[in-house]
Amino acid sequence: MRVTHKPRIPAARGLALGIAASFAVVSPAVADSGRAALAGGTTVSPAGHRFSASAQGDVVFDAGPVTVTCARSSTVPSAGKLNQVPAKPGNSGPGAVVMDINPPTFESCTTNAPGLKATITTNANHGSWQVALRNGAPARLIIPTQGFVLTTSGLLSCNVTAAPGGAASAEAAWANGTPSSLGFTGANIPVKIEGGFFCPTSITAATITATYKVTDTTDPAQSITVSDVQQR
Repeated sequence: MRVTHKPRIPAARGLALGIAASFAVVSPAVADSGRAALAGGTTVSPAGHRFSASAQGDVVFDAGPVTVTCARSSTVPSAGKLNQVPAKPGNSGPGAVVMDINPPTFESCTTNAPGLKATITTNANHGSWQVALRNGAPARLIIPTQGFVLTTSGLLSCNVTAAPGGAASAEAAWANGTPSSLGFTGANIPVKIEGGFFCPTSITAATITATYKVTDTTDPAQSITVSDVQQR
């Protein structure tokens, strides 16, 4: 959403409204209900392989007249089964294949408003970050409760917490390739805004646009792919 006219609104308040105005709550169940019948079974390959995901270009939080842009973002494998395709037969099934991932990092974040700084922190304190891949349907990035916090400082000090009341998901487009990619175009997540007088605490929403390249770190010569369950 673009705000083109804001008479008599102080600069700080206009900025805060811009940051929040493009957010809209999406229920995963409702969003997927019309597509479930069209989606078949799913296989994610290669089974057991680990993967990383790195943003290609900027990660952009479009906020009406204000834009928050992060130059770098990634999630990489670590101990356990984070960032790992399930071993057979868990990599294949009638619905989505869900994989736990490390919380992504967001670095070198700037804004197009002079005097306004932005930082993003992520955590898995209240649940796991996950990627759900389903053949024939949109992919989803699942954010755990309070797993993402955007903080502004300088001109305006506000905290924007994603998934404030429970896990939420952001819709994405998966594309098989070398490497494969996961793209977000104005993806929606619920938020809670807290802070000073000019922080618009009644706003409950924001969007993200980014493209992540997903690389097979077990065998870089292969690619992480999503296919129909019959194509194993």
